[in-house]
Amino acid sequence: MIALDAFQWLLNAMGQILAWIYDVVPNWGLSIIILTVLIRLVLLPLGIKQIRSMQNMQIIQPKVKQIQQKYKGNKQKQQEEIMALYREHGVNPLSGCWPTLLQFPILIAMYSVVRFPQYPVHIPADSKLYSVVSAQIPEPTTEQMTAEAEIPVSYLRNLEPPAQKTGGVWMVPEKPPTGTTFVGMNLLCSARQAGDDSANVVSKYHADDGGTVEYHLDCGSSVPDRIPYYVFAALMFVTTYYQQRQMQGASPPGTSSQQQQQLMKLMPLVFGVFGFFFPAGLVLYWTTSNAWQIGQQYFMLKSRPTAETLAARADGKKQRKGFMASLMDRANDERRDRESGNGRPLKPGGTKPGSTGKPGTSAQRKPGSAGGTGSSGGSGAGNRKKRPKR
Repeated sequence: MIALDAFQWLLNAMGQILAWIYDVVPNWGLSIIILTVLIRLVLLPLGIKQIRSMQNMQIIQPKVKQIQQKYKGNKQKQQEEIMALYREHGVNPLSGCWPTLLQFPILIAMYSVVRFPQYPVHIPADSKLYSVVSAQIPEPTTEQMTAEAEIPVSYLRNLEPPAQKTGGVWMVPEKPPTGTTFVGMNLLCSARQAGDDSANVVSKYHADDGGTVEYHLDCGSSVPDRIPYYVFAALMFVTTYYQQRQMQGASPPGTSSQQQQQLMKLMPLVFGVFGFFFPAGLVLYWTTSNAWQIGQQYFMLKSRPTAETLAARADGKKQRKGFMASLMDRANDERRDRESGNGRPLKPGGTKPGSTGKPGTSAQRKPGSAGGTGSSGGSGAGNRKKRPKR
């Protein structure tokens, strides 16, 4: 439930920002481009970290191969040594995945915001953008829906021009695409609908009399009207393919599995198909996002780090580690100085337990030493015990 609420908050936030931008720039295509740039700026630190991590992995790849060759028969030791190498050079092999994974919830959110008809609408009802969209697709608001989440027939009949029911279908007549066009496209339409004078979209909600509700859209009526839609669908495919090739070139050789390589080849085809069926507004968002990433990766890959800079950073980490280790060694030395060899603490003054001599002297001296006896049987004067006085 928390995750669903958070996603709904993301949808409403994106719709609100898009409406604000449209108030300043009353062009829906430019508004989508500006919103895309803002999203990419937010994700920029992650994008930089992704590329740098891949470049660093490429630099240490020879050392990884040496470890793999050295511990060829011990997979566990091999993995331990490789992870130690990653930690030593500050490389995180998983950091390259996050920017890619984060794009998908944002893409889904963007699809939910620009897809019409929808309920609830994530664009504020009092915004200019809502008015230009609802002029073509007059989906009712929450207050206008019935308690059973159905579209009232009275609402459909009061539209201007009113909806007409034919054979169980309520058809809302077409209106000019004022405010939703960009370079000859109605961004509410898809490439599949382009040039079709009978194009329409179907609401997922029925009328309260059980009839289906459809909205007739102006997506053009001739072959030239299809050209911009097809061009952007092709751009979506080409930019996705090129961006994936860029990332594949930055990846260390041999790190991509066969499944990952197949996925890299499949993704452009999948998005090319999506570009044909998705609304042109979403195609514009994805193409703009790809163009940004291509430019970002071009400059990042051009200024790649060297093995020397990576080694210098690793040496700096070793020095910092050595300093901490020296502090620990000093603490251990002091602890050993306070303890005897058998683990018992020294007396104040430095003598061992049971000794009676001065600090630094032994309790018993060897024969022939100063203060000792001349023979093994005799006792030195210094060793005679004083009898207690009676």
